[in-house]
Amino acid sequence: MRAMSSAKSVLFGFHAVTVRLKTHPASVAEVHFDPSRRDQRMRAFIERAREAGAKLVESTDERLSQIAGSPRHQGVVARVQALAQLHSLDDVLDAAEGPALVLVLDGVTDPHNLGACLRVADGAGAHAVVAPKDRAVGLNATVAKVASGAAETVPYLMVTNLARTLNELKERDIWVVGTSDQAERSIYDLDLKRPIAFVLGAEGEGMRQLTAKTCDELVRIPMAGAVESLNVSVASGVCLYEVLRQRR
Repeated sequence: MRAMSSAKSVLFGFHAVTVRLKTHPASVAEVHFDPSRRDQRMRAFIERAREAGAKLVESTDERLSQIAGSPRHQGVVARVQALAQLHSLDDVLDAAEGPALVLVLDGVTDPHNLGACLRVADGAGAHAVVAPKDRAVGLNATVAKVASGAAETVPYLMVTNLARTLNELKERDIWVVGTSDQAERSIYDLDLKRPIAFVLGAEGEGMRQLTAKTCDELVRIPMAGAVESLNVSVASGVCLYEVLRQRR
């Protein structure tokens, strides 16, 4: 289960840049910041960047937006070296403490959704997030901004063949559970203390047919209102935090 790596050269926003400074300071080539912003948060950030040995560059808001490719940079943009993905899913699971918890995303191509999913996965203690490399968004600056640092802490593994990877998870005695609005059983009917991989599809299309067939079981998230389904990041939170609740 060797994973593909994803490169990125820009990070923006306080959370994303601060986590990189904390976890991989040598990979930060330079930090651009808005000198007109002099609040406590910015002062504390600049001090942290100096302590990490980062090169600081004063830049206008226009320049920051140009580098980040987004106006939502909060006055902070970093040029960084790509981090090589040195681990396979096997390596991650071999090193995992306690029962495995994996989030599998089939068809999530929106960077905002992926960033939110990574943030949820980090909060719930998931060991990895897995996606097919041909139907998924890679790690980019927008993903990192939305993930608020989780893109640096949760392994995001893009695999060549998702069905094969799910079968390899099953060989490790990890129960592969997919979510489907049509399933009879609810997520709350399951014993989630065992090793689990939750598989979620993108809203709209959902999981591919082959992915659904590969799952050990399909379950639904109960819906009491008028809407038929949840956003994939919200659904991920429901599933992963139910695992956390049961295991605690």
